[in-house]
Amino acid sequence: MENGSCDIGLIGLAVMGQNLVLNMNDHGFKVAVFNRTVSTVDDFIQNEAKGTQIVGAHSAEELCKLLKRPRRVMLMVKAGEVVDQTIEHVLPHLEKGDIVIDGGNSLFTDSNRRSRELAAKGILFIGTGVSGGEEGARFGPSIMPGGNKEAWPAVKEIFQSIAAKVSDGTPCCDWVGEDGAGHYVKMVHNGIEYGDIQLICEAYQLLRDALGLGAEELAGIFAEWNKGELDSYLIEITAQIFAKKDEDGKPMVDKILDTAGQKGTGKWTAISALDLGMPLTLIGESVFARCLSALKDERMAASKVLNGPGKTLSISDKKAFIEDVRRALYCSKMISYAQGYMLLRAAEKEYNWSLNMGGIALMWRGGCIIRSVFLGDIKKAFEKDAKLQNLLLDDFFANALNKYQASWRKAIVSAIEVGVPTPAFSTALAFYDGYRTERLPANLLQAQRDFFGAHTYERVDKPRGQYFHTNWTGRGGRVSSSTYNV
Repeated sequence: MENGSCDIGLIGLAVMGQNLVLNMNDHGFKVAVFNRTVSTVDDFIQNEAKGTQIVGAHSAEELCKLLKRPRRVMLMVKAGEVVDQTIEHVLPHLEKGDIVIDGGNSLFTDSNRRSRELAAKGILFIGTGVSGGEEGARFGPSIMPGGNKEAWPAVKEIFQSIAAKVSDGTPCCDWVGEDGAGHYVKMVHNGIEYGDIQLICEAYQLLRDALGLGAEELAGIFAEWNKGELDSYLIEITAQIFAKKDEDGKPMVDKILDTAGQKGTGKWTAISALDLGMPLTLIGESVFARCLSALKDERMAASKVLNGPGKTLSISDKKAFIEDVRRALYCSKMISYAQGYMLLRAAEKEYNWSLNMGGIALMWRGGCIIRSVFLGDIKKAFEKDAKLQNLLLDDFFANALNKYQASWRKAIVSAIEVGVPTPAFSTALAFYDGYRTERLPANLLQAQRDFFGAHTYERVDKPRGQYFHTNWTGRGGRVSSSTYNV
């Protein structure tokens, strides 16, 4: 094979890597591939890549020799140390102006560091989120690149060609921002995905336990929901999951053990929210719900000693209740996305990024796991007002919440009555009620802090930024503690 003839090199032939390579090949790009377990390269070339123009390499050096300049090397390896090890492995075979792309689920702070370290060596770094799972990677994922902007023109054509397209042909891929911005946006995407999945699971349990609905009926309900406001990939696959039968003809979903796994990106989102002082309550509850599900043995023991209401609902209008649950799901979803965008706004400010909020909604509109019609409404909101402080203040969102909130409240009250846990539904409503409340009880909270720790407070009758301390007992001193915000 002639040296310098390949458009891009990819290291890491697991599921995502293989499918991205085949996708690139479909779009006319010549790809060289390498894998740490070299036998995987030969296996891939002889099977999945047979009859394509994909080229196998047996070392990082050979891979780099096959690439056109500037060399573009994409890593699809496990996040963490393996990324750093692979970069170290490739670096001796690169020269100034070459590009390293990390397409894994890396923590954004690692991408910040890698971007700076590689820039010092004259190498351009891109950290890109890739979403859509196996099928997305193969036929069109959502791609969220960030890092060294000088590298963008050299990869733009490849990325936008292989990305998913929305109905007008616009690719679900655009430049996100500096340093780790691409991986940050992917992290928030995954956090929102945790929230969407948890909300759907709560709707499922409420319909199952409160109404006694079986998988077949649920398949029909979710298929119907997918025709309206909730039209999305996750609702669509949920309907298909309910319809799937095991070999004995019984619903597959009922055979699956109720303990959830996670890979950490939801947790990272919640930690970042805490670091930036943003109330991402719904994603936090979604992570904790998975943790609670993992305590299966404890829950089984607790079910024998802790009582609940022990009843199903006596509902005269089943159809109306199902609609209440649908609206509760829709309203809660709005809160989750509003919170996600609050975090993006805070990160943009904290890290001096310039994020295109409408563009991010477009990138999530197709190809990725959270793709939905709803994201089009988010894009429109930011098109109307690029500086929109909170999605809930946009007319579309405010009107929908005002219209549906009675149903939302009814669904949660019903869940409480029958003892069905709805942490994400409930925290979404609590956030909504907190956000729309002009005067919260934090005045009492500040009085308590000042009482026991002289932490000071501001007054409603004085300008903001002036701090006061009260000697609450007559025994305290005049010295007050310094104040700080998370």
